Amino acid sequence: MPKATDSVPDPVVNVRSALTAAGARDTVRIFEDQVPTAAAAASVLGCDVAAITNSLIFEVGGEPLLILASGAAKVDTALVADQLGSAKIRRAKPEFVLAHTGQEVGGVAPVGHPRKIRTLLDTSLQKHPLLWAGAGDHNSMFSISYEELARITGAEPLRVR
Repeated sequence: MPKATDSVPDPVVNVRSALTAAGARDTVRIFEDQVPTAAAAASVLGCDVAAITNSLIFEVGGEPLLILASGAAKVDTALVADQLGSAKIRRAKPEFVLAHTGQEVGGVAPVGHPRKIRTLLDTSLQKHPLLWAGAGDHNSMFSISYEELARITGAEPLRVR
């Protein structure tokens, strides 16, 4: 159920602004209960967990890498590193995530960050006509198509698992 409050957290405001600035619709929904995992979000939204788009921040040579991955599977970092021809990819620490996105782990959105982050988009997500992604905090999600998500993030499509 949407949260009835006038106080929208700054990270969610930033996501809404980024969506509209990119020409996308503001489909952000705010819930009473937290939805910090793909399983929790799928349960509240009544959708397949594979249609949940996890926004995962990794560290590559001290720089952030955002991987938008299906909630149904774990990212294969060795596969991604091999495809990118890069050094080892490590899951970023919560402080690193917050510093680069302005959002906490479990609520990271594909957009609304202080600076552009290199982004990869899991090609398996294109099977779903409607995707749901975090909207900047643990209580918010937004819906979007695969094509629109690719367009507004400038993500590189890649097999990540």
